[in-house]
Amino acid sequence: MKSFINVEDIGNLQKALAEAEEIKKERFKYQHLGKNKTLMMIFFNNSLRTRLSTQKAAMNLGMNVIVLDVNAGAWKLETERGVIMDGDKSEHLLEAIPVMGCYCDLIGVRSFAGLTDRDYDYAETVLNQFIKYSGRPVFAMETATVHPLQAFADLITIEEHTPVKRPKVVLTWAPHCRSLPQAVPNSFAQWMNAAEDVDLVITHPEGYELDPKFVGNARVEYNQRKAFEGADFIYAKNWSNPGVTNPEDYGKITCDDRSWTVDTEHMSWTNNGKFLHCLPVRRNLIVTDDVIESPNSLVIPEAANREISCSVVIKRMLEAM
Repeated sequence: MKSFINVEDIGNLQKALAEAEEIKKERFKYQHLGKNKTLMMIFFNNSLRTRLSTQKAAMNLGMNVIVLDVNAGAWKLETERGVIMDGDKSEHLLEAIPVMGCYCDLIGVRSFAGLTDRDYDYAETVLNQFIKYSGRPVFAMETATVHPLQAFADLITIEEHTPVKRPKVVLTWAPHCRSLPQAVPNSFAQWMNAAEDVDLVITHPEGYELDPKFVGNARVEYNQRKAFEGADFIYAKNWSNPGVTNPEDYGKITCDDRSWTVDTEHMSWTNNGKFLHCLPVRRNLIVTDDVIESPNSLVIPEAANREISCSVVIKRMLEAM
């Protein structure tokens, strides 16, 4: 596996889940794979779970780890070609990337969407430059449009806690005070579709339709209560307007309906449903205190599984070297 961005990159999903179960039981079994190899983790934006879980996974596999926070620990980077660099950006990504590649064997990149230019974001401009110019295998630690390590961890968590063979899983939009990318919901939908043994429903206000390539075979339901009925899992997440129905709305907050906040009443519509969220979460905006603190909240086990999903991915990339 030379790169890891989408669910297709992981290969057979059932085998990957079985591998995750194996690694969770014996996390240091494959330390020999990473001996004398270095992972470079590059962050263009803030992180807590991704930073800690990825570093822990790499260390479990015997790797050295370098962490670079581009905004705090490096020169400001220009990403566009043809720009006269007479502003505050001192180095171009096209020189920085191959230099980074000189110091490591594997690269993880985290870069958010700008949410102003949909074409630029959905072309994965920054990530693809690393793949093209670094000379190293590259995996996504969240990009402008996807967050595969999170979605893989979500799937592991659902597999571990599902009460039925084919659970009903609902991805619900929830209000937020800031414009957020579609990366988490995109990947969640993509991975749930790939799992096949999941009945996926996506619910959101009209106009917030995700890109069809991620929605796949999921059912879209604009009535949140109807979507929640009989659900085994509720995955709450905000995303800004994806600009699918109206490109001019891309990245904007075009709905702030607080009735979409997941509270006890919402969860009462489910089949004793479990609550999921990628974290960090704005309490009493995305979800109320009583729901996220309830016995049915899986946000902590879900976060813990980030170490496992990342371990599987790094292991497979090391094996391919």
